[in-house]
Amino acid sequence: MTEATSATSSRRHHWRRELVELAALFTAVAVADAVANTVAHGPSGPGLLCAFAVALLATTGFHVWWSRRHDHAPPPTDTGATAPSPAGAGPRAAGRETTLWRMRTTVRDEPGSLAALCTALAARQVDILSLQTHPLSDGTVDEFLLRAPAPLTPAELTRTVSGAGGAHSWLERADAHDLVDAPTRMLGLATRTALDSAELPLSLRQLLGRCTIHSVPARSLTGQPLAEQVPAEGVLEDHVMKFRDPWGGSLTIERPQLPFTPTEFARVRALVELDARLGQRVPPRRDVLTLPEGNEITVRRAGPADLAAAREMHDRCSTRTLALRYHGPVGDADRYLAHLLSPRFGRTLAVETASGRLVALGHLLWDGDETEVALLVEDAWQQRGIGAELLRRLVTMAAETGCDSVYAITQASNTGMVAAMRGLGLPLDYQIEEGTLVITARPTGPPDRREPRETVHIQDATGRR
Repeated sequence: MTEATSATSSRRHHWRRELVELAALFTAVAVADAVANTVAHGPSGPGLLCAFAVALLATTGFHVWWSRRHDHAPPPTDTGATAPSPAGAGPRAAGRETTLWRMRTTVRDEPGSLAALCTALAARQVDILSLQTHPLSDGTVDEFLLRAPAPLTPAELTRTVSGAGGAHSWLERADAHDLVDAPTRMLGLATRTALDSAELPLSLRQLLGRCTIHSVPARSLTGQPLAEQVPAEGVLEDHVMKFRDPWGGSLTIERPQLPFTPTEFARVRALVELDARLGQRVPPRRDVLTLPEGNEITVRRAGPADLAAAREMHDRCSTRTLALRYHGPVGDADRYLAHLLSPRFGRTLAVETASGRLVALGHLLWDGDETEVALLVEDAWQQRGIGAELLRRLVTMAAETGCDSVYAITQASNTGMVAAMRGLGLPLDYQIEEGTLVITARPTGPPDRREPRETVHIQDATGRR
């Protein structure tokens, strides 16, 4: 009965409204006809039309001005409310110090689990800057980039996450470089890997964070097999991933503090497959320099194709020069060249004369944050500043890849290497043990109290690092 009464009232209401609109229409037509007759037959008709036009224009202009003025006017102030912060203003803009954190935690694969976690973080004034999800068979690993108030300690943040249902949580400090979304990061890493074979280990550790990478050749220098056989699709275990190295051998990645997820495994495999498909590649850049005596030299990246020229340079070097470089039997020097020229283990710079003869090599060998640098300059071309130029370029390359320190292993009697390291103008640390001198330079300045960074260990054919 109520619905029928409402329907009848609605129809009555529509009928009355239509009648009023029809009456208004007839009235408007009658008024318009009267005005038209008055204007058309009156002596001042054209004048009235002009006056009406001017009045209409003035009214329209006033309406536009009034609308714009009120559209852009600030909202009325409310003494009981807080004015909104400007776009992009964070806790620091409000006078509070903040800290960036990378956090991973495992939540149950149930509706509302992630919402409960986000609500708990919001209650502690923690801003979620980015979120990635890694599905598992029995749950979901959520990776957050957080901006938290500086007074909030890691223990308090971990307890907050645990209380909201997070398990197996992992937390570390982040920096401005982490403020990049996952697709952009992957495209950047793929570009670096595609341009330079030596970039794969660096790309992997930037992708995975703190980890250890072992690149083991297929065979030792004496022909003994070293690397284990890895399936073509790779192997994923809790804290270990294994792949076939595109250069032969195996590539093993370990991260004891945090298990790998299938999503990370797929991303790493994509980078490894990209490196394998593109084959050996070295950037073609060449820089021509003029020595103090006027001779021109060319500095460029070297690779496996320079093996024959490097061996010829070895033949022209004295026994003492080779001993200072390789710190061991001179007969082993040639056997190490193939390893040193491989982009998998680092980067190598070569110096050529105007005639194209190789006269110097500079090696930057990946060894985690403390990357090793080594120089070999042919005897006839020493004391001309070539070693210092190579060293400066290698240290710059190390800094660009994010290495915290660069060390050189030499003998205390190698005054040329010591002078070249001092010429860098960087903080240096010296360690001497049984006649071996280790000089460490820090391209980024003195060490600070940051969280430890990822570690890469590259193993050569003899088991050395």
